Amino acid sequence: MSTKQYVDERELHRKHYDEICSKLKQDQFAQFLGIKLLELGEGTATAEVIVEDHMLNAHGTAHGAIIFSLADFVFAAACNSYGKTSVALSMNIGFLAAAMKGNRLVATATEEKKNNRTAWYRIRVESEHGLVATLDALAYRKSEYFVQIDEE
Repeated sequence: MSTKQYVDERELHRKHYDEICSKLKQDQFAQFLGIKLLELGEGTATAEVIVEDHMLNAHGTAHGAIIFSLADFVFAAACNSYGKTSVALSMNIGFLAAAMKGNRLVATATEEKKNNRTAWYRIRVESEHGLVATLDALAYRKSEYFVQIDEE
């Protein structure tokens, strides 16, 4: 007989908010790029980056990799916001407008649907001039949590 323990993930998010934020801010690649986590909610996240010279492509616009990296970071933050280890299964991005040096890019991830094993997210990347990219992402939710779960 299987006895699965019910975990109130919303409560975990609230109880371990500081620990979860601290873990997500340890992302060394995001730090290297200058990405900053602005907000973290239950299944949501917002982050920003300022486009700098070294982030430009041969045409003088923001490289797609920096836009994707920002979107990927908020996706990771949102799907790990409950303290449950989650990783990307698939991501599909649409680049809709160019971003330029000095633009502040803000990405917001919103959870559309979540169950025990998978979760679906929509991500918007915007500059002060409007929508730059959208991304749909599917996460695999592993069985382990990276925060302490109280034993009943």
